[in-house]
Amino acid sequence: MADLVRFGVSINDGLLNKFDKMVVQKGYSNRSEAIRDLIRNQLVELEWQNEEQEVAGTITLIYDHHVRGLSKQLLEVQHGCHDLILSTMHLHLDHLNCLEVLAVKGLVKQIQEAAQQLISVRGVKHGRLTITSTGRNLG
Repeated sequence: MADLVRFGVSINDGLLNKFDKMVVQKGYSNRSEAIRDLIRNQLVELEWQNEEQEVAGTITLIYDHHVRGLSKQLLEVQHGCHDLILSTMHLHLDHLNCLEVLAVKGLVKQIQEAAQQLISVRGVKHGRLTITSTGRNLG
């Protein structure tokens, strides 16, 4: 484990009270852990801004599997970016709706392009790309 460094922060009472409430609500054991998490979140967001940065994430799709040719088209897009896809999970939510989650890893730009191709397929009701870090740059 890396050496811990202590530092002071000046903050007004009102903001500190709101922060302390958030620490309790989110179940952090102390302020330090909450601050570390906030810093990590900002560092991950910086990674997303660099299109050449390797990141990990998920592409989540909700779609009607009865739409003609939809499953085939989604598979074709996935095969076209197979090098980015680590795993997929397909769930039947009800008679019409499917949930598909793709775990992905690759360059920001490539993952964003793959997600947009999948989300824009006719019959996809909702899609979302969630990008996170590979963890290598978070210390």
